[in-house]
Amino acid sequence: MTQTNRWTPATRKIWLHLFAGLMWSGVGIMLVAFAAQWLGFVHSWTVLLLILAGLLLAAGIYFFGFSKLAFSNILRINKIPKERICIFAFQKWSSYPLVLVMIAMGIYLRRYSPIPKPYLAILYLGLGASLFVSSLQYYSQVVRANRK
Repeated sequence: MTQTNRWTPATRKIWLHLFAGLMWSGVGIMLVAFAAQWLGFVHSWTVLLLILAGLLLAAGIYFFGFSKLAFSNILRINKIPKERICIFAFQKWSSYPLVLVMIAMGIYLRRYSPIPKPYLAILYLGLGASLFVSSLQYYSQVVRANRK
């Protein structure tokens, strides 16, 4: 065993799928919770329009983005020949800088953006709901793996 392998936090593929699903679900729920908090200050039918806009955005992000990304991550993990894989391999290494940029943008939008929070809730609801629904693909993979 090399020194690098000795210190690499590795796990079986099924746990990697579960970890990815939990991460995507957790972030999705967090973003939807921010949106719900901001929409709590909106009264009357306006909140329904904002929610509808957020859900339409979520459908688009899911169908054209996150569902494909989750599917490709699942395939990539399944194609790795080793049984034990680094726990951070639930997404491609090249995706981590993008994640950091998205986190920084989220912090900026929440704290310093001139965009009113109810309108920002559309984006957060869209991203959060699409992340959560896409995470179900990872859970489906865990169930399929347990049936074998």
